[in-house]
Amino acid sequence: MLILGIESSCDETSVALVEDGRKVLSVETLSQIEIHKVYGGVVPEIASRKHLETVAGLTQRAIESAGITKEQIDAIACTNRPGLIGALLTGFSFAKGAAYSLGVPLVAVNHIQGHIAAAYPAFPELKPPFTALSVSGGNTFFIRVKDYTDMEVLGSTRDDAAGEAFDKVARVMGIPYPGGSTIDRLARQGRERLGIAECMKRFPLPRPSFEDAPYDTSFSGLKTAFINAIHHAEQTGEEVDKEVLSASFTEAVADIIVSRFVYAAEHEDSDTFVVGGGVAANTRLREKLAAAAEKYHKKLFIPPLSVCGDNAAMIASQGYYDLLAGKIAPLDENAFANLEY
Repeated sequence: MLILGIESSCDETSVALVEDGRKVLSVETLSQIEIHKVYGGVVPEIASRKHLETVAGLTQRAIESAGITKEQIDAIACTNRPGLIGALLTGFSFAKGAAYSLGVPLVAVNHIQGHIAAAYPAFPELKPPFTALSVSGGNTFFIRVKDYTDMEVLGSTRDDAAGEAFDKVARVMGIPYPGGSTIDRLARQGRERLGIAECMKRFPLPRPSFEDAPYDTSFSGLKTAFINAIHHAEQTGEEVDKEVLSASFTEAVADIIVSRFVYAAEHEDSDTFVVGGGVAANTRLREKLAAAAEKYHKKLFIPPLSVCGDNAAMIASQGYYDLLAGKIAPLDENAFANLEY
C-alpha cells in the first residue's frame, strides 16, 4: 500500500511516499529556517504562505523521485494536529484536494504520533507495545503505545516544551534561530574543557519534578534560572562563559527527561523504549538515554538524526497504520492547533 504523506505543522514543508508504513520511497522537504532566522523564531503567517507556495511542487517532485505515477497512490496522509493552525490548514487543505481528485482515502494524522512512527522505517523489527517519548520544539510527551493506533499519554510538559526552552535561552545568548544545535555544540565544548561536574558547579540549575505526576515535565523555571544567570553576569560586568552555561543547561534538560525515562523503566511493563522529535537529535540526551537503557536492560530505539525533525515520511508511516485501523477522515475534517478538541 502506497501512502503519500504531507507535513506542514510548523516551518518545514515536507512530502513523502512510503510503502506499507516502512519502506520510504522518497522524501522532499523544504526548510524555512533561513526565512525565519531574521525574526528570531517562526512567524506563523509567513510559514503558512511558504507552505502554500511550495507544497504542490514538492508533491510532484516526491512522486517523480519515487518513480511512480499519482494513480498508484492508495491514500493521502496529512498532519492535522497539533501545530500552527494556518500552517496546518495549508497542508491539510491541499491533502483534501489531492484525495478528492485521486478518489483515495484521506487520513488525518496526529503529529505527536508521527514522531513516534519515525522509528518504524528506521527499525523494521520494531513493533508495539512499547513506551515512547516525543520531545520537540512544541511538545514533550511520555506515551504508552499499546498498538500502532492505541496510545495513552502518561505525562506531558506543564509549560514550555524542551525544544522551546532551547530556542528561548539561545535567543538570550544572541544565538540565531534555531538555537538547539548551536547550544548542543557549545555544551560539548564546555564538557570537554571543564567536565560536566564543574560546569554544573559554576552554573547550578533546577530540575523540577512533581510527586503527583511523575511523568510530567516543566522547563519554564529552568529557562528562567538560565536567563537570570545571564542577567547576573551582565549586571556584575562578568563575561558569560557560553560553553559552560550551555553544558549546565543541556545537562539539566537531559536529566529532567531521563529521570522520567528511568521512572518508566522501573514502573512500565515494557522492555522497549522509542524516542522521537527534534530534541532527540541532542547528543547529550542520546548519550544519557542510552546509558539508562543499558543500566535497566531496555531496548532503545532512537531514529537517525535526519528523521528526528519534522518530515512527511513519519506522517505517511503513521497514516498507513491509521488507515488499516479504519481511521478515514471526511473531507470536511478540520485542523486543530492543540490536541484537546
